Amino acid sequence: MSQKLTIRDLDLRGKRVLIRVDYNVPLNTKFAVTDDRRIRATLPTLRYGRDKGARMVLMSHLGRPDGKIVEELRMAPVARRLGELLGHSVQYTRDCIGEDVLRHSKELRAGDMLLLENVRFHAEEEKNDPDFAQRLSQLGDVYVNDAFGTAHRAHASTTGVAKFLPAAMGFLMEREVEALSKILKNPERPFAMIIGGAKVSDKVGIFENLIASLDMLLIGGAMAYTFLKVQGLSVGKSKVEEEKLDLAKELLSKMEKRNLLLKLPIDHVTASVSLKPSPPTERFVRKKEIPENEFGYDIGPETVKGFEEALSKAKTVLWNGPLGVFENVLFEKGTREIAEFLAKQKGMTTILGGGDTAAAIAQFKLTDRMTHVSTGGGASLEFLEGKVLPGIAALTDKK
Repeated sequence: MSQKLTIRDLDLRGKRVLIRVDYNVPLNTKFAVTDDRRIRATLPTLRYGRDKGARMVLMSHLGRPDGKIVEELRMAPVARRLGELLGHSVQYTRDCIGEDVLRHSKELRAGDMLLLENVRFHAEEEKNDPDFAQRLSQLGDVYVNDAFGTAHRAHASTTGVAKFLPAAMGFLMEREVEALSKILKNPERPFAMIIGGAKVSDKVGIFENLIASLDMLLIGGAMAYTFLKVQGLSVGKSKVEEEKLDLAKELLSKMEKRNLLLKLPIDHVTASVSLKPSPPTERFVRKKEIPENEFGYDIGPETVKGFEEALSKAKTVLWNGPLGVFENVLFEKGTREIAEFLAKQKGMTTILGGGDTAAAIAQFKLTDRMTHVSTGGGASLEFLEGKVLPGIAALTDKK
């Protein structure tokens, strides 16, 4: 990837700075933000802009309104929460384009912030419509993309606008690119990857892209049961991707040829009922194989011990995907104990993917004790697969 402009390279004083942020945050029934991590992650960029005398126009999506106005997905609660975090009011408009919005952007004073309405209320956003992008671009003199979580989407507000304005990355985007690039280019060794989550198919790109540079691979989560079934072990009623058994077999063969240290679960936390319609209230610890009438929901204590022993030798750890159903207190222990172990290590670089991994670490209140926790689930996944992210590619190259 060629070097891109950053916000430091722009003259911001008195300029209208159009900033793409990722404020796709959860709201409760009272329309209050329940998790503001993504908002907090952009504060360094916004404070820098304010210090430099910029007039900032922020745009984001919220949820999936599919090109229609959905009252429950308006950005007003987000504007309120952002104002609370910054300690000053943030202005808000009930649309993201139009003459009134344009006039509002021109009336901003140095240090002011204006949050636009949900860009996905317009179907043209996800279609990357050039006319819509051009209308958005009229709201700024320069463009800053600080929304890593949407960098893998070629939408009007993430790539289209960059065709009309000088385009740079904000501090959040810069941190993400630097942290993930180091993993791809020059990880300090030994280099370990912990991979979890539901599906082998979701992570095959990371396997393929990183397998040549890994020293050890630890597999947990529901995807582990597909690999264990390939090895001939009983996994009971656990989630298995039957159509991906051949793929799992092929991946195991590649790991063996690489002489990679591979760790799969050797014991399991199980329950005799499905997670739905009502969650289990019981748990069992099973060695090696799972009885045919039980579901595997977490790695067991012996697996945790083996994982920790392997990780104690690592200098760099990349973690993508939880190791169990961490949302349920009965099945969070495996993910929690590995997270707590990593948090205690000195001199270790710990890079965690976004999405469920970031949610788990936040639940355990360990985010600040990791080297880097990504704000992007799909974006971090695609970046680590070696793909070019449209939202980064569209930014202006440094001369």
